[in-house]
Amino acid sequence: MKNYFGSIFTAFLIGFTANAQGLLNKGETVFTHQDTLRGSITKERAWWDLKYYHLDVKVNPKEKAISGSNTVRYTVLTENNRMQIDLQEPMKITKVTQDKKELKFERDGNAFFITLTEKQKVGDTKEIVVYFEGKPKEAVRAPWDGGFSWKKDKNGKDFIATSCQGLGASVWWPNKDHMYDEVENMLISVNVPGDLTDVSNGRLQSVKKEKDGTKTFNWYVSNPINNYGVNINIGDYVNFSEVYKGEKGDLDCNYYVLRDNLTLAKEQFKDAPKMLKAFENWFGPYPWYEDSYKLVEVPYLGMEHQSSVTYGNQYKKGYLGRDLSGTGWGLKFDFIIIHESGHEWFANNITYKDIADMWVHESFTNYSESLFVEYYYGKDAAAEYIIGCRKNIQNDTPIIGHYDVNNEGSGDMYPKGATMLHMIRQVINDDAKWKSILRGMNKTFYHQTVTGKQIQDYINEQSGINFNRVYAQYLTTTQVPVFEYMFKNGTFGYHWTNCVAKFDMPVRVKLNGVETWLKPTTEWQSEKTTNEDRKVEVDKDFYVTTSNIIE
Repeated sequence: MKNYFGSIFTAFLIGFTANAQGLLNKGETVFTHQDTLRGSITKERAWWDLKYYHLDVKVNPKEKAISGSNTVRYTVLTENNRMQIDLQEPMKITKVTQDKKELKFERDGNAFFITLTEKQKVGDTKEIVVYFEGKPKEAVRAPWDGGFSWKKDKNGKDFIATSCQGLGASVWWPNKDHMYDEVENMLISVNVPGDLTDVSNGRLQSVKKEKDGTKTFNWYVSNPINNYGVNINIGDYVNFSEVYKGEKGDLDCNYYVLRDNLTLAKEQFKDAPKMLKAFENWFGPYPWYEDSYKLVEVPYLGMEHQSSVTYGNQYKKGYLGRDLSGTGWGLKFDFIIIHESGHEWFANNITYKDIADMWVHESFTNYSESLFVEYYYGKDAAAEYIIGCRKNIQNDTPIIGHYDVNNEGSGDMYPKGATMLHMIRQVINDDAKWKSILRGMNKTFYHQTVTGKQIQDYINEQSGINFNRVYAQYLTTTQVPVFEYMFKNGTFGYHWTNCVAKFDMPVRVKLNGVETWLKPTTEWQSEKTTNEDRKVEVDKDFYVTTSNIIE
């Protein structure tokens, strides 16, 4: 989740981009060597396939420091002896071993290059153990500028959480920090002070009381997981649970909240099973039955950590008590529960290979909010909600970012991306088919990383309609198409302008109150009309503007 709302997002986006990458006076972005190391599939990454992690972390709240190791299991795809592992400054790797033999490594900014001494034969499965320590970057404004959040609850107890979307999981633990290669399963062991509880991804396997009075919580994730989805959450938690009867059977739902918020949570979290019912209807089975569904209170707004969705919406409806659509429908549900849980399908089940295609996560998940509204309040309510959210569109920069440099596009990937999907549904004009596309997408790309083009092609193939120019218009430009029309000599002429070449999106209009479909292109088209046929209204479901050329 990234916040796209108003001045908060604008200030963050400008500040983050300028700081991380630098801006030219002409508005062009400068990408660095470090951006390439972070955002591309380097030769030191490409030769090995990630299989398993055992992330073992000791958290020291007093010093705001962590230490531990990560066991990395991999399969050799091509012979090589140089491996890239990522860990961001000021964290450092202290030692790397393979078969208990210490290996040499060198640092290049946030990337470490390890020289392996054993022959890496194609097809072999091997392990290295990476030891690390340091004081990780403290979150400035989690989750948008993330890292570690070191907070206290109102009783003075430590309240700690991680968030690292975009910034990268390597901000706090060493890993192969590129989204294209997800680990297939992992064990997360977190050592915390004895009076606190850690909640991470997957299922709790054991809790070990250590001799020094601390506790180690062992969580096992049995499914593929993306790097930024891995999290640790530490606090004076209490737990309550329920079993949701879902499409694949019994789904364990566990809720972890601060002790003093238990009563509030038991009421507010009733939105969780409602969410599951709506989204299983639209998208298919919850993707992580084996790992359960958890909702975990944290000291920031929230994030889509896989099977460990984090929550900080202050037990309010809407977005911190506000309706982002301005229609009233946004106050019918807790925004963070619905939006962040929607990411379990789009972000965690279907995951982008490159953050430039982050719209695959955010456009579909933003759109899922309206589908939740539709499931409980009807199709008209859902349309009102999504149309109301258009006021948040900035049209500042394109939604698709730059590839291979860890660069996300505009925050418009939320409201504008969702609006694009809403329009595509109108053009398909078959709700059963649209639902089958959403469900089929989650089945076809189940537990996979994808490119944006794969998603675009899938919609084209399943709908039988080529939407390529619609994608180009709304994902790669900031222009709002203009439906330009005129009446002259008994004819009604119309075309698209302010758009990509050969833009050809069909549109629903009313001519003198009579609804009809038109198929404008960038070339003028005309049809006979009477002098009375002069009132043209483009359906409000379409994010376009109109212009009447007066004779």
